Amino acid sequence: MTAELVRGQNHPLSQSRLEIRISAGTPVAAAAALSDDNGRIHGTEWVAHPGAPVQPGLEVSRQAAADHRLAVDLDAMTDAVHRVSVLLALPAPNGGAGPARFGSVAAPFVAVTGLDGTEVASYTITGLDLETAVVALELYRRQGAWKVRAVGQGYAGGMAELFADQGLIEAAQLASGIDEAVARGLARSVQAPPPRTSEGDRSRQAAAPAVGPDQGAAPQGAPGPVPPAYGGQPAGGQGQGGPQPAYGGAPDPHTASDGPVNYRHPGRQTSAPPPPPPTAPPAQPGQPAQPVAGDATGWSMEERLYNQVWGMFEDLARTAAAYRSAVDFAESRMDKELEQALSDPRSRLGGQGDAAREAARARYSQLVDQARASLDRDVAQLVAESEVVEPALPPAFARWDNPCWHAYRVPMEIPMALRLGDLRLPEAEAVRIPMLLRLPLERGLWIDSGRTDSLDGAFTDSHDMRRLAMDTAVAHAARLLAVYPAGEFTVHVVDPAGSGAQALAPLAQTGVLVGPPAQGAAGVTEVLARLTQRVDLVQMALRGGAPDALPPGFDTSQQLLIVNDFPHGFDDRAVNQLRYLVDEGPSVGVHLMMVADREESSGYGPLLDPLWRALLRLTPVPDDHLADPWVGHAWTYEPPAVPDGSDVLRQVLTKVAEARRAWNR
Repeated sequence: MTAELVRGQNHPLSQSRLEIRISAGTPVAAAAALSDDNGRIHGTEWVAHPGAPVQPGLEVSRQAAADHRLAVDLDAMTDAVHRVSVLLALPAPNGGAGPARFGSVAAPFVAVTGLDGTEVASYTITGLDLETAVVALELYRRQGAWKVRAVGQGYAGGMAELFADQGLIEAAQLASGIDEAVARGLARSVQAPPPRTSEGDRSRQAAAPAVGPDQGAAPQGAPGPVPPAYGGQPAGGQGQGGPQPAYGGAPDPHTASDGPVNYRHPGRQTSAPPPPPPTAPPAQPGQPAQPVAGDATGWSMEERLYNQVWGMFEDLARTAAAYRSAVDFAESRMDKELEQALSDPRSRLGGQGDAAREAARARYSQLVDQARASLDRDVAQLVAESEVVEPALPPAFARWDNPCWHAYRVPMEIPMALRLGDLRLPEAEAVRIPMLLRLPLERGLWIDSGRTDSLDGAFTDSHDMRRLAMDTAVAHAARLLAVYPAGEFTVHVVDPAGSGAQALAPLAQTGVLVGPPAQGAAGVTEVLARLTQRVDLVQMALRGGAPDALPPGFDTSQQLLIVNDFPHGFDDRAVNQLRYLVDEGPSVGVHLMMVADREESSGYGPLLDPLWRALLRLTPVPDDHLADPWVGHAWTYEPPAVPDGSDVLRQVLTKVAEARRAWNR
């Protein structure tokens, strides 16, 4: 039976190999610190954190996430270690995004479990306010046995204050290193899916318009406001809205006198509920229900499909995690049984020892086969669902080979999201989950043209990688142009050496670009100066409360700048302007798509690191570099590929150009 601890309470541990499960509701960094009997950390090597996730007897997650699983082996601890402290910290805010204190998010939940998933003890960390780091719980030795204690000690000064309190001399340096490792992880994280109503519920809640961890680290699973388009109203509507007041909470002293008291119940719905999703036909006895496209909740079929896709993503992540956990448990159990057989001199040699070893291996195979059968069952259901959902997706969500593109028409409204490619896991090669990114963009893209080996073993040289990277960038830009209404999305291109002319031909020849690709240092300077000035003008108008005071003829559409072959043609001033556009541009509708080799760009050193971390890294070939926001699975990303010999890209862009010309008349 699980012991539900309160602060200061302890509970004995009967197992040495444990798993610490953390659920925070918002991305947090998890770490584990070893200390002596006085609670002192002797050095940075005594701390497992995202920058150094593996230490003797410890393994933690490599990035910030809403859910974590930490592995602990108490038998692997040295005699000098008397405590293992589990630490949580909010990532350092990036430009003011993300929660600034634990008091503004849901109370974190921590559970100690065995390798079979059985909970030993759990603790909900309540009472936090201004703290940004917290010691959640500690495992400690007492008279030769291990126990767990609920701690809940928070620190407003973050990890630096926490480590300093535990006697670590290099506290500030270690805290800075953890922040750096978490920031790097942002370039590898997949957007968080919408929240689920309950575990196993196939109906999904409407996606909140809050951005995911790859778009600025807003709280996962919690509704939040979308920055309003300049001069417009906030995006979203009923069912997708912003934060609601806490029921029963005290009034805000800063706003209580600004108007009459609102006596409406905060949970009462004032508009009609969304129509129910389509129901599946009744299944045969003993058979799973037949999947139906759009079976998630939502106010429109587009929203239902969006929620259904992310529900599939969540289902695959969790079933793969369950399979991996079961295999790990089976291996651990077999190792322990083999160790016991070898430690007994009477059974080390002869038939008795052989029989014990064979029995251990047989039990291992049985457990793995059971886990694989469960995984195969879930994967088969997801394959069936994908076969139904994929043909029903609208153009913004569909692959380039979907027939819906042949009947393409320029839309009248901006869609909820955009498909950037597909995601898959090695345990389920048959399932491809669309990778959807919410619109409007909250984060730019970095298409990495660096030399790499593809996952299928085919070697790709640097020339081919640059060509593939530009083709991928053009496919992304074409899709963005196609899903926006006429005149509401503008694309600029900087190609200093002209090396991307062939890949850019579909954009340039159809006339969808605002002008020809800028070349040379002068072209780079002119385009960056124009977009930087645009950001400044819109920011001044918004700060002054006069968004309608922009100059006559000002282009209010979303702007995308494609930069090819960086850093060629860029000086220090141009690099700083790029960083400015990355930091300040998205909030006023200016976005960046870099096509560059990360290694070649490293010559700028620390100057370029913030730019690299702020963008979502994508690749032109399949690469397992993206991670989910729960358990950190390494997902293989597959870029959107236009079918060989297909002219669908040029046909779509031609219709976009025609609509732009008609709109400009």
